[in-house]
Amino acid sequence: MPMLHLKSIVPAAEAPARISAIAWSLNNQKLAVAGADRVITLFDETGERKDRFSTKPADPKSAKSYYICSLAFSPDSTKLAVAQSDCVVFVYKLGLDWGEKKSICNKLIQTAEITCLAWPREQPNAVVFGMTDGKVRVGNLKTNKAATLYQTESCVVSVGSSQDGNAIITGHLDGTINRFFFDDGISGASQGKFTTHTCVPNAVGWGEHVVAAGTDKCVVFYDNDGRVLQDFDYSRDEEEQEFTVVEVSPSGQSVVVGSFNRFHIYNYSISKRTWEEAPLKFIENFYTVTALAWKPDGSRLIAGNMCGAIEMFDCCLRRSRYKGKFEFTYVSPSQVIVKRLSTGSRIVLKSHYGYEIQKVNIFQDQFLIAHTPDTLLMGDLASCKLSEIPWTGVGNEKFHFENLNVCMVFNAGELSLVEYGVNEILGSCRTEHMNPHLISVRLNERKSDKDTKRIAYLIDLQTIHVMDLLSGLNIAAISHDAKIDWLELSGKANKLLFRDRRQQLHLYDLATQTRTTLLHYCTYVQWVPNSDVVVAQSRNNLCIWYAIDSPERVTMFPIKGDVEDIEREGGKTEVIVDEGVNTVSYTLDESLIEFGTALDDKDYERAIILLETLETTPESQAMWKSLSTVALQDEKIVIAQRCFAALGDVAMAKYLSNLNDKMEKMEGDTSYLVRARLAVLDKQFNLAESILLEHGKVEECMAMYQEMHKWDKSIKVAEFKNHADLDHMKKNYFQWLIDSGQEDKAGELKEEEGEIISAINLYLKGGMPARAAFLLNKTGLNQVDIMERVASALFKSGLFEKAGELFEKLDSHDRALDAYKRGKAFRAAVELSRVMYPQKVVVLEEQWGDHLVSQKQMDAAINHYIEAGKSFKAIEAAIAAKQWKKAVGIVDCLDPPESGKPYFLELARHFASVSDYPLAEKYYVAAHKEQEAVEMYTKANKWEKAHALATSYMNPDEVAYLYISQAKDMEAAGKLKEAEKLYLTVREPDLAINMYKNHKHYDQMIRLVTSYHKDLLTETHLYLGKTLETEGNFKQAEQHYVEGKDWKSAINMYCANNLYEDAYRVAKSHGGSNSTKQVAYLWARSLGGESAVKLLTKFGLLEAAIDFATENGAFDFAFELSRFADKFKLSDIHYKHAMFLEDEGKFKEAESAFILAGKPKEAILMYIHTENWAEALHVAETYEPNSAPEVLISQAKVSFDRKDYNGCETLMLRAQRPDLVIKLYKDNDMWKECLQFAKQYLPNRLSDLHEEYNRVLTSRANSSGGKEEILQSIRVLEQQKDFTRAIDLYLKFNVPQVTDVDFLEQVWEKAAELALKFVPDRGQEVVTTVCTRLIGIKKFEQAAEFYMSIEMYRDAIDCYARVGQWEKAKEVVNIAPRFGEYLETTYISHLKTQQNADALVNVDATAGLDLFVQRGEWDKCLEKAAALGGEILPKYLTIYCVNLIKEEKYEVAAQQVVRYGVQQTSTSLDIYLRLTREILHSGSPVGLASIRELLFKLIAASPNVNPMFHKYLFIAHLITLRNYCTKKRELYFLAAKQSISLLRYIGDIPPDRAFYEAGHHSKLAGLNSMAFVCWNRYLDISDAIEEGDASLLENADFANTDVPFDVELPAENSNEKQRDTVRDWVLQVSLDQKIKQEIDRRNCDNCGTRIYDASLSCFNCKTVCEPCIITGLLPETTLRVFLKCV
Repeated sequence: MPMLHLKSIVPAAEAPARISAIAWSLNNQKLAVAGADRVITLFDETGERKDRFSTKPADPKSAKSYYICSLAFSPDSTKLAVAQSDCVVFVYKLGLDWGEKKSICNKLIQTAEITCLAWPREQPNAVVFGMTDGKVRVGNLKTNKAATLYQTESCVVSVGSSQDGNAIITGHLDGTINRFFFDDGISGASQGKFTTHTCVPNAVGWGEHVVAAGTDKCVVFYDNDGRVLQDFDYSRDEEEQEFTVVEVSPSGQSVVVGSFNRFHIYNYSISKRTWEEAPLKFIENFYTVTALAWKPDGSRLIAGNMCGAIEMFDCCLRRSRYKGKFEFTYVSPSQVIVKRLSTGSRIVLKSHYGYEIQKVNIFQDQFLIAHTPDTLLMGDLASCKLSEIPWTGVGNEKFHFENLNVCMVFNAGELSLVEYGVNEILGSCRTEHMNPHLISVRLNERKSDKDTKRIAYLIDLQTIHVMDLLSGLNIAAISHDAKIDWLELSGKANKLLFRDRRQQLHLYDLATQTRTTLLHYCTYVQWVPNSDVVVAQSRNNLCIWYAIDSPERVTMFPIKGDVEDIEREGGKTEVIVDEGVNTVSYTLDESLIEFGTALDDKDYERAIILLETLETTPESQAMWKSLSTVALQDEKIVIAQRCFAALGDVAMAKYLSNLNDKMEKMEGDTSYLVRARLAVLDKQFNLAESILLEHGKVEECMAMYQEMHKWDKSIKVAEFKNHADLDHMKKNYFQWLIDSGQEDKAGELKEEEGEIISAINLYLKGGMPARAAFLLNKTGLNQVDIMERVASALFKSGLFEKAGELFEKLDSHDRALDAYKRGKAFRAAVELSRVMYPQKVVVLEEQWGDHLVSQKQMDAAINHYIEAGKSFKAIEAAIAAKQWKKAVGIVDCLDPPESGKPYFLELARHFASVSDYPLAEKYYVAAHKEQEAVEMYTKANKWEKAHALATSYMNPDEVAYLYISQAKDMEAAGKLKEAEKLYLTVREPDLAINMYKNHKHYDQMIRLVTSYHKDLLTETHLYLGKTLETEGNFKQAEQHYVEGKDWKSAINMYCANNLYEDAYRVAKSHGGSNSTKQVAYLWARSLGGESAVKLLTKFGLLEAAIDFATENGAFDFAFELSRFADKFKLSDIHYKHAMFLEDEGKFKEAESAFILAGKPKEAILMYIHTENWAEALHVAETYEPNSAPEVLISQAKVSFDRKDYNGCETLMLRAQRPDLVIKLYKDNDMWKECLQFAKQYLPNRLSDLHEEYNRVLTSRANSSGGKEEILQSIRVLEQQKDFTRAIDLYLKFNVPQVTDVDFLEQVWEKAAELALKFVPDRGQEVVTTVCTRLIGIKKFEQAAEFYMSIEMYRDAIDCYARVGQWEKAKEVVNIAPRFGEYLETTYISHLKTQQNADALVNVDATAGLDLFVQRGEWDKCLEKAAALGGEILPKYLTIYCVNLIKEEKYEVAAQQVVRYGVQQTSTSLDIYLRLTREILHSGSPVGLASIRELLFKLIAASPNVNPMFHKYLFIAHLITLRNYCTKKRELYFLAAKQSISLLRYIGDIPPDRAFYEAGHHSKLAGLNSMAFVCWNRYLDISDAIEEGDASLLENADFANTDVPFDVELPAENSNEKQRDTVRDWVLQVSLDQKIKQEIDRRNCDNCGTRIYDASLSCFNCKTVCEPCIITGLLPETTLRVFLKCV
């Protein structure tokens, strides 16, 4: 198994960050990773992060000091179990889809630290984990409790699950490995201690075998009994370190063991049944492998290390594409992932037996077939159902998928059915007819109470078998008198439709085994889907059977066209008919179809309603009949009565009506009577009898039989029940039998009464001597006269054997022997003779054998002939019976052996016919027919045997002569193959070759030459090619030439015989394009003229042929082709001819050819190339006047290259191209000559050239020489007072032509000075340009000075601002005060851009403070706002508080308000209310102190503020004071009273926390009664919160108090972890009678009523008192509290 790195999911950190656990979900969709930060990160299957969440400690109040030791997904992939070192296992519900809400669904707190975790795939509600105390426990997720599976004395260090998910193994610190099965011993394997490892098994796994590894650098594999199977020892490898983790592939056939920088890979070989080590996977700097997880489909392996890296590896053996639609990923030899490329859907194909999957095919893009050496896998990609069955086929199987529920496999005449999702063959049968129309399978396709799986198939074309696939029994065999071409079972598989070749349609009822002919000339038939309605077509009639139980009731109506299909959907059934031009649909009566559905569902009322809406028709009557049958089966009497009434069956309706009336009159259970009456109606009398007798209805049972004239049955019932009238009934019955001549019945009656002699006499009188004899033997009666009478009667009746038995008992042996012989009872005769007449035994044995032979029982006669000593008769009987082995045994025992010679040849020929050649050879030799034996072997193609036999009995020459003679005979008979084998047997391959040569079987000849004379093969091919060419067989000659690698000879052969077409074909196939063109060319030359043109045009080679001719100098042929081809091609040929002549140096002839080609310019160019200017000019002036200047120009360029500048100028002027002279001078940098020539001949371009020359000079400005040259030119212009041109030249210097910034600044300033001084009209323009350029090179100050010189003060300010020269900018404002405001605006904008809030505040306070807010610097913002005073501080304080509330930082907000002062605005009051409620709800001590101070300041500043603030101040005050008192033991009592007082405010503080704290502080103060009441109330509230139902609460304890009852419950409990402790204490106190379990009470000071001690109001007199500021109680109560404390 290869490990190829795919990607890094998470890169390694620079510091240790151990990946502690990795887990894959079983649906392959989610990867969970736990790191050192105790955060679970979730990735998708590609390694992209999708989600993450933090884990929680077992105790929320404790610090997060734990680590995650293990992860495991649930079998349904919706939950994740997290094992933590702080003694807890959390189970998180994640859901199947990303984004689903996460929640903790189970929390299993333990008493010891958890070390490892596993979740077996077959235990959906059981999580197994090991602990440091040696316990292995299982957490039941349904009860949220854990139980101990087993306990050891050593810490659990590792755990693994079996592949089937029904067992686990655990490794322990003492080296032991234990095993546990969840199957309650069904597997038969032992549980408990499995084995002892050589060290601490830090890592264990369970695949094909158990594997363990640890610190000793050994990897050990154990078998199922705990014995060492294999071990891999790396202790001598100094670079190897301890093994840390083991991961087993999903197939169980690969194991990866991780250590430091290494992955050890082991693969299980099924054939060798051993583990083999794969090449080591070494990754430098990976460090210790801490976690591994194999993707459940086996395609990926995830590894985590000590540095927090998570790497993904590809573990696929190989990948392949199937028809471009599917991808096969082989993840192990026995597991393949099949992926549909269009949708990305996948299915994992896995052999449950671990066999290697060798071949995978997909049929119809849906059905999957895979082969292993011993099994066959198949599946449906749509339903994702897979099956694997044992299979030993040879690959010739044919698969049929017409039925969506079952795969049909046809192999060697046997059809096997496999239901998808079931790993066994559903059934099999023998058939040779695999047409889908001739096989019908139904598997529970209709609703039924019992399992129905049946198949109908053909044994032959006239016999149908219907098999029950569940029992494997044939339930029907239907023979027909014509060939069957279509059959199909109904949906319930209780009826079969079939059609024969005569187009007759038949219906077979499987229940009654009856057949009905439905229709003649049937062209279409089909069951309506999901019903028992049949639709068929007969000629132009559509026939519908709505009630198939009544086949004579058929609905017919005419149609046009042929029925194509039946569609049923949306409560509508339509028959689609193709009428030729268009398609028409005929709608069926859905109510009639629905009736069948109602019948299947046993909804009788609905069925009655449907039928009552229909008119009386044959179809509806058939439905009434079907309903009556089903109703009777279900004992629905009223329904059945209604059906028979509708059918007009008055008798049946009356019978059921009487039965119904009788039931109504009877009291108690009457169902038995119904069943009995219905059984009688169905002629099931035994069933009716048992039902009546079970209910004590003896008289009714007897009356039933008497009514049916079954007196014997009635008497048996009376006898069984000891009826008083029994004797009288028997006497009357006996007399009636005698009177009616039924002596046999009377005899049976007497036999039952024990009167044996009377019974025998009656049997004899009734002509039943055999029955009399049976009774005689049964009773052992030995009266001679009776025995004699019976024996005589038997003899007369022809029952000789039974007569003989009685004669034997009478010691009349002669008569007995005679009777046995007459009756052919030879067995009894022989047994009698052995005792009484031994001399007759042999004769009787022979007679017995003769009798058996006469009866054609040859095999049975053999032994009797042997007993009689008649060996020859025995041999003949054995041969006649085809018992050849027995015949051989008898023949071999003959003495002398030669006496069997008459049979040797017959035996030999038989064994030769059945291919038992050794025995045939034996008897051929014994019969001296060796020649026939050799011929036998020769015919059987057993040449070696024939040769060995021949050589054994003949000399070599005779053998060779025999074989060669036989070979020649076979050759003469045309059996060349057999003749060849004979030649080769005697090692004469040349004779065989010559034979094939003579018969012109050259292919066979070549085959033999290849085998025996390979060195002559090429020569033979060429010889045959020449021979065949001579014979005129060019096709075969071509084949041999090509095989002999001499295809050119084939071309030459065809060309020599003018078969250019074949030559062209051979050239095209073997010679390439050049050969093809050459053959076509030769073919065309052979034709000539227009024919050649047509041929070449046909092949598209005309131009190529012309080109070929011109390339080879055949210009005459080329001109000939061109005359019949495109006329334009002629000029091309002239052109090529001219080129050819030019290459030959024939320039004048070439000139003529160029002229003929219409290309005089090419002639000119030819002469120019040879510098023959005169000829060139002559041709140009004669044929191409426009080219004359070109000749002069070419000559002028040559003169220029030769530095003949005057000659060049003269020629250019002749050609009227002085511009080219200018270009030549410019290109060669001859500006002086250029300007001089222009001044003389082109004065109009002189200024442009001067300008261009200036640009050239400017472009050279970067060089020192170029700068100096330009400056010198400018100085000349200045001296000439041409300041405008001088300025322009200065401004020519610019970026990027000049890189020297200082030089640019210098020349630009010079330009500006000249403009201001000498050209004032251009002053502003030049200065503006210069300033813009100075700004471009960052010279802002210089630009500003120039702007000021032309009074552009605003631009000057901008320049100073850009370099931060604000003082100089202010100097500009001093000069131009009107720009003061502009300067200030610019400065503020600058400060905002620079984010300089400190300076900005001094200029623009609001902008500065807003900047602080944007940067989140609230402290600075508020400090500055406080310093500024006014309305600024409240505004920003309010904004800050709103932001803190959004971030849920309520304590900080309260502290800020206290720090900067309380405001009275409505917005501020709303904020204070929100802060107060949130802090009261959270209970934070720091927050409460801050809110108390806030509210105190608020109320102090405004006493008339909202009363809610007064109440909240008091609550915050009490809680703060209580928090102080709880810190001093002597004030516990005071803290308890304060907590009790706070109960009246549970509408404002969480009620569960308030009651918990009241109970807690009461318990600390010793107020156990009050503690019990408060904590009991806390538990009630906690349960109501958990259930989400406040109606569970009751208020008995705090009735008539000021403690509120109807308050809103929080969403979750705030004291979850203390609940179990509180529950245990309450339970303990409730069992203790010493503690009063009620609230404290006192007398009302006003009316004396007993009221709640902490109540401020009396429920009776409605008196309300003010609370004490310290305890919240009445002042008097507070005084008692203080005294209590003192």
